[in-house]
Order: sequence, then C-alpha cells, then structure tokens
Amino acid sequence: MKKTSSAGLIAGVMLVGLTSACNQSSDTSKTTADQTAAADSTQSSANASAMKPTSSSFGKTQDGTEVQLFTLTNAHGMKATITNYGGTVTSLLVPDKNGKLGDVVLGFDNVSGYQSPAFLKSGPYFGALIGRYGNRIKAGKFTVDGKAYTLAKNNGPNSLHGGRKGFDKVVWKAEPGSSAEGQTLKLTYVSKDGEEGYPGNLNVTVVYTLTDQDELKIDYSATTDKVTPVNLTNHSYFNLNHGQGKDILGHEVTIPADRYTVVDATLIPTGELRPVKGTPFDFTTPHAIGERIAQVPGGYDHNWVLNNASGMHAAASVYDPASGRTMDVTTTEPGVQFYTGNFLDGTLTGKGGTVYGKHAGFCLETQHFPDSPNQTKFPSTLLKPGDTLHSTTVYKFGVRK
Repeated sequence: MKKTSSAGLIAGVMLVGLTSACNQSSDTSKTTADQTAAADSTQSSANASAMKPTSSSFGKTQDGTEVQLFTLTNAHGMKATITNYGGTVTSLLVPDKNGKLGDVVLGFDNVSGYQSPAFLKSGPYFGALIGRYGNRIKAGKFTVDGKAYTLAKNNGPNSLHGGRKGFDKVVWKAEPGSSAEGQTLKLTYVSKDGEEGYPGNLNVTVVYTLTDQDELKIDYSATTDKVTPVNLTNHSYFNLNHGQGKDILGHEVTIPADRYTVVDATLIPTGELRPVKGTPFDFTTPHAIGERIAQVPGGYDHNWVLNNASGMHAAASVYDPASGRTMDVTTTEPGVQFYTGNFLDGTLTGKGGTVYGKHAGFCLETQHFPDSPNQTKFPSTLLKPGDTLHSTTVYKFGVRK
C-alpha cells in the first residue's frame, strides 16, 4: 500500500474541456460586442466552476433516512450526479462526437433502486464507493499481528467488497464545495472498530471533483487506530454508448499491463502473476472487448498488474467507435479490475427504463490486488496507526471524430 510521510493511498478521477475564440471584425462595434460576449462567456465558465454543486432529495432509505443527490457541473456543461447513499455515482453526462450529451454510467433514478430485492440479490454495486476492502478475501479470513479476523462470506466461500454492509450501503456525510479544479463533493464516514469484522476505527474521506478538463477525479484518504487492511475503489459501470440499448462488446480497450493475477474457480488469486502475451488478456494494444471474450470462461473479471506503477500512471484507455467517446484512466494504484458485466441478466431496469442485460456495462476498478491480506508477495494493503492512506484515480473523457 502506497503511503506518504504519515501518508498512504488516494484514489481520484478527472474530466477535460474546451476553449472558445472570438472572431475578429473590421466593424469596431461588432468587435467590441464579440469581445464582451467572449469575456462574459469566460466569466460564466469561471463562475460555473466556482459555484458549489446543487442538491435535491434522492428518496429515503429503508430505515427512513433521507438521502441527497448532488449535481456537479463543469464549464462545458458536463454533469455528474452523486448520492451520499454509498457515495454512488448515479449518472455522468458526457458529450459524444456530435457534441450531444449522453449518460455513460449505469444506475437508477431513486435510492429505492439501489435497495430493491433484485438489486441486493444480484449485487452489481452500480457506481458505489467500495470498502473497507474492494474485491475478494479468501474464505473471509485474514491475520494481522498474529490475531485472526473473520468476515462475512457474501460471495460463495469468500468475502467481497467489504461484507454484507460495506461502504456502498451506508449514508456518508456530504459537503459540497469547489476548488481550483472544479466543483467538489467531499464525503466522510467513520467505520467503527469491528464493523463487518475489520479491526480499528477507520476514518475515511473521499472527494469527487468534476474538473473543467472533463475529468471525474476521485481522491481517497483514510486513517486508523489499529492495523487494518484497506482497499478503496469505485464500482461504476461504464457504457460510452449508453442509452442506445447497446452492449459494450464493441468498445476498444487498452490496459498497459504485461501481467495479470491468475485466479481459481472462486476468483481468488493463486499468487501467480502470468504474462498476458499470447493470451486473451493482452490489452497492451487496443482490442474490442467482444473480440476474445469467449475465450475467457465467464468473461473478464480479473486484476491486471499495471506497468510503471509509481506516482500517477496509466490504468486503461477505452474508445467507443459508435459514439466517438473516449475514456482514459490514470491512478496511483498498482492494479485495475476489468469486469465486463458478466452477471447482469436483464432482471434490473435502470434509468429511463433501460434493461441491464449481460455486458451492459464494464468496470475499471483501480485497486490493490484481491486477497492481498493473505498474499505476502502482493503489495501490502495494511494501514497502520499514524499513517494516512492516499489514493487517486482520474477518469478523463474526450471524443475521437
């Protein structure tokens, strides 16, 4: 786990923008008008960035708690809506090659969608913040300093994404704001000692920023009073041609990783870091998701070991030929879980009546490796008292015409 002087992991995400120029004219009055309009436009853009996100009701949880939906807007009209229930990204409006805004993430129009029996049974974690431990821990067990800890087994024989009530199912304290980069939403949560079986009181802060560079940036930080494993991520499902009833098999993906973590039948790493060369896991050059997915039993749901994993580095690039949209992912994390919506089966209906069938979306979950608490050769996910976890991931959007 990466740490800084009293510090460790952060996850973040960012988005990119446009500038305009005014036309020159020999007509002095027209030139002045154009300059005034351009200045007003620039000022308007600056004001949009300086303003705080707006909020509205997103409904009530099953225990009657009112939750909010926050709308972040950048200078180019991009919008991200995020609820403090689970820190969930519910929509992300991004322009296509024709300049038309479209929603590129899967989700629901109300908090009830994230609490329905069908959603809870299938467990896709649409758009949610994941913790304390993103991904799987073998047999729901780990040992720290000689003491054994037992977690809920909520994914076959293993523990997944923090347990039965992970960070995706709690109401976070929300603080909308702004920064030099754009509008922000700061979310905080205290995970009590023993929650879901994990040791230590964990203080977690996550800041979403929608930048004027058309990036959705996510910064994670955490501190603890006992040694505990921590692996934070976001579980958004992307479809860059979303809303058209299309799957993601035509999206072209690049992942700068020469190795991936081989897994057993329950998706727990065996410890082997296998070269991708000559396999359907080789995305070092662009490949359509559907090109070789049939060669991977069950579809892609694996952790790639990122090359040059120091500082902010590339995690993935995606291009959708149909819409022209692109998405580039950078992170401070050593791995990325590429998941292709293999378990979506059409039982969930989301925003605008869209039915989410198999491969309706894909995930790029930046992370430390699965089951790291039980794998001594993997980068450590242990956070110690006195240290601060820091991690950043940026999702940057653009178009290719």
